Amino acid sequence: MGLGKSKILLVDDQPLIRQGMKYIIGAQSDMEVVGEAGNGLEAIEQALQKKPQLILMDVQMPQCSGIEATRKILEQTPSCKIVILTTFETEEYVYEGIRSGVIGYLLKDTEPEELLAAIRAALRGEVIFRTAFAARLMGEALQKQAPEEKQTGVEETDLLHLFTKRELEVLQQMAYGLRNEEIASKMFLGESTIKTHVHRILQKFAVQDRTQAVVYAIRNGIVK
Repeated sequence: MGLGKSKILLVDDQPLIRQGMKYIIGAQSDMEVVGEAGNGLEAIEQALQKKPQLILMDVQMPQCSGIEATRKILEQTPSCKIVILTTFETEEYVYEGIRSGVIGYLLKDTEPEELLAAIRAALRGEVIFRTAFAARLMGEALQKQAPEEKQTGVEETDLLHLFTKRELEVLQQMAYGLRNEEIASKMFLGESTIKTHVHRILQKFAVQDRTQAVVYAIRNGIVK
């Protein structure tokens, strides 16, 4: 085990996928693969034994899905970072992944350089829902979330009073993945005004970027 290397656990029911990721990650000087799992149950066991800093988690697997495995792993090792790596571009997986506590969502056809950059970003604690479809699907998921579905247990009313009506409207458009100029056009406001609203939203959430704000909104049911 290399000194100072980040420990990565690979979870996928296809050995060839794991082999490819292991080859890519193993060639890096700052990270290493410390374990592999072919289903969710094995992932939970490996996570508790190997104590990886980050897990690349498939979704559809036998015995226990990646989403369920994520929930159970984070209950016992909340500091672990989990990134979903899947072939499926579905709202359900994005939405359920966010609610289960994953820090990122990537597709398996992601280029190796982008995968490595995403792993390093996740290890730094950054949220990495970087695909265009994920931004759109997160926005759609906001409309379908029931009020009782709270990830953190924070009451919606405890947070809603922090935001003006206009800020909530801007946050909704952010959730759809719209850029500032697109929001400005849709809401018939100046782009500088939208930038001000976005800045205030980030401040109130105490987050660094728009994606983190949207994820926080989903987890707390702030935007309907």
